[in-house]
Amino acid sequence: MKLIELTLGGLFLGLAILGAFLPLLPTTPFLLLASFFFVRSSPRMADWLERSPLFGPLLSDWRQQRGVRLHVKLTAVGAIAVVVGWSLYDDRLQPGLKWLLCVLAGIGLFVVLRLKTVRGA
Repeated sequence: MKLIELTLGGLFLGLAILGAFLPLLPTTPFLLLASFFFVRSSPRMADWLERSPLFGPLLSDWRQQRGVRLHVKLTAVGAIAVVVGWSLYDDRLQPGLKWLLCVLAGIGLFVVLRLKTVRGA
């Protein structure tokens, strides 16, 4: 069972890393799932993830306050706006895919904006 949990932790960590760079792929849910599986399968990986400069603060904010910082929200909203705007401007994308992109971006924005905003140091 530990091997399955370790594999799932690695899979979700990979998706979280992709989500940090791809605007329409969420980072936080995949990061939380990776942490969940690493805590159960590999204390060393769980500790590494929590000490990570990229993901540690996100996990800490979520664990302590069940929210994300304002700059995380702004980065997500900005990235979604840039990618969707560029995609809509590009003539190579079919109209049906443009509509789908807008719907998915709307869902993503809804989720991001509904997250609790963590304030303070």
